[in-house]
Amino acid sequence: MQTTIERAQILFNQHQAKENFSPFSGPLLISDVSEAYAAQDALVELELTHLNTSIVGYKIGLTSPRMQALLGIDSPIAGVVFNGRVHESGASVRRSGYVNLGVECEIGIRMGRDLPPGDQLFDFAQVAEAVDAVCPAFELVDDRAADYAITDIGSLIADNSWNAGVVLGEWQLNWPDLASLSGRVSSNGEFLDAGNGADVLGHPFAALRWLANHLSAGSRGLRAGDIVATGSMIPTRVPTMPELCSFAVDTLGEVTLAIED
Repeated sequence: MQTTIERAQILFNQHQAKENFSPFSGPLLISDVSEAYAAQDALVELELTHLNTSIVGYKIGLTSPRMQALLGIDSPIAGVVFNGRVHESGASVRRSGYVNLGVECEIGIRMGRDLPPGDQLFDFAQVAEAVDAVCPAFELVDDRAADYAITDIGSLIADNSWNAGVVLGEWQLNWPDLASLSGRVSSNGEFLDAGNGADVLGHPFAALRWLANHLSAGSRGLRAGDIVATGSMIPTRVPTMPELCSFAVDTLGEVTLAIED
């Protein structure tokens, strides 16, 4: 327990000082995923206590086999989204406010009812029926200039899976099969890349199902009104200069973000 608290305090202090990411080593090395999430939980408690914030949802990461293989894990990862880090489409953020800002293109979800913690495992249909609305979204990530050659999955998870916020498009109360949708990201009107809903574990609701079952072992679960960033359809971008970034998803609309120095 003391080691868990020590890890969380180190991460909290690093964030306050805007220091580069440094994976745990020696006696603080994280040995398994359960230790990593225990450290994340302790970090979240420090944020809730000292930064006057609250949990408004979650992010899901590593939703492609390629990214899982790169970081040596066979499942997605989760992190908390805090109040104050949720932005509406058209928002502006400054790169100087982060150590190393990255932008991911996702389908956002708003929960319509609780998927509470407990012994049950939720199936795809139960999760899909609990969704109230969807939208095109950006997840903001801050890897704090991590060296991926030495970054371990335990340290990444402990650091709240690098979530730094979300940017949400207009919520849609009706939607087609999300797996069949394509999304296109552009910078200053110039097309950059594209991806599909099926690139997220086959379907964004499959990622949501994983999250619901992951959280069911804890004390909070998923709650009505929670926002979930379901995983990137397109590889992470790290803007290097000011730009207007847009992500358009078939039938769901578009989300935009102005990135300033």
